[in-house]
Amino acid sequence: MTDTTPSTSGRAETRTSKSGLQFLKGHLREYGILIALVVIMAFFQVATGGILLKPVNLTNLILQNSYIVIMAVGMLLVIVCGHIDLSVGSVLGFIGALAAVMIVQWGLPWPLAAVICLAFGAIIGMAQGFWVAYFQIPSFIVTLAGMLVFKGLTLWLLAGQSVGPFPPDFRLISSGFVPDVFGGENLNLLTLYTGIAVAALLLWLSIRARQRQLGTGADVEPFAFFAGRSALIFGALVYMSWLMADFRGLPNVFVVMALLIAVYSFLTSRTTFGRRIYAIGGNEKAASLSGINSKRLTFLTFANMGMLAALAGLVFAARLNTATPKAGVAFELDVIAAVFIGGASMSGGVGTVVGAVVGAFIMGVMNNGMSILGIGIDWQQVIKGLVLLAAVIFDVMNKKKG
Repeated sequence: MTDTTPSTSGRAETRTSKSGLQFLKGHLREYGILIALVVIMAFFQVATGGILLKPVNLTNLILQNSYIVIMAVGMLLVIVCGHIDLSVGSVLGFIGALAAVMIVQWGLPWPLAAVICLAFGAIIGMAQGFWVAYFQIPSFIVTLAGMLVFKGLTLWLLAGQSVGPFPPDFRLISSGFVPDVFGGENLNLLTLYTGIAVAALLLWLSIRARQRQLGTGADVEPFAFFAGRSALIFGALVYMSWLMADFRGLPNVFVVMALLIAVYSFLTSRTTFGRRIYAIGGNEKAASLSGINSKRLTFLTFANMGMLAALAGLVFAARLNTATPKAGVAFELDVIAAVFIGGASMSGGVGTVVGAVVGAFIMGVMNNGMSILGIGIDWQQVIKGLVLLAAVIFDVMNKKKG
């Protein structure tokens, strides 16, 4: 008996080790993107001499990438559905121009103008989604045409000139901060308490979800992976909250982003609507045969993308304090890159909202870090292109191994 016990223990340890390695191999997409963000942030934090994570720069990083994150959330649904939207940058510019004309030139109240702009964005998405969903015209062609159309309409609407400035209340969408109701002197206590509460809530939800999986006998990630990931996310949220609390607190646009991430994460992971979108991206014919209305869902994903592009257009115009004919140029490339870097698959059916947001921040950290280091825009584009190529190659190789 005494001779067999160590052998049994060794075999158990080997099985545990193998299961951990097998789990990591099977979830490289999710863990890889998180590790990549940590490594990139650590590199630029050291390379910039600590400038990257200074409270002022962290706030600027959030503000600079807010419109990319907003559009990445919508683009994820489009790509998961098996399509793509090349027009989002032009739609952003057009909506910013429309808002400027209505608010600055016509004198409309900005809340009314904002509602009209969001409705216009949804209509634009519907118009493009109609041809993709019901006439089976490739989304690449439809949205490429849309990109050209709305670039031209922006030039026409602004008559080739910049229009601004916007009223101070409108600018608060992008440049305002949530007031501290606790009246902290050196720290914005509302920001700090909110960050700790959100981190604790996410930790509790993940623990509860793991317990539920264990209760049903479902496969779960090894405890070491779960504990490490949870500790990293909890610590990062609390630390980021403390950094922002040390400056001016929560930016208004950060609250908008957080709400969008929460709503769309729930929509994609916990609702029938979300599961059906993934089913369409995985195999549209099989999804249709199982009773899913793939045409309607495709139509709705494009309508949603148009509305979120419009919201991003309002945020960008408020941040710039003017509408320019060149607003939104090449933004679609950053948005699409963020979604693919965040783990979405080119063939559809794979990807998460959180992954897309992490991908957007990877792009943002790279842009910000390289700018601080004085790297020219030419080499910045080269490096971002190589990162995108690496992400796509990783996706292809991962599928072949699977």
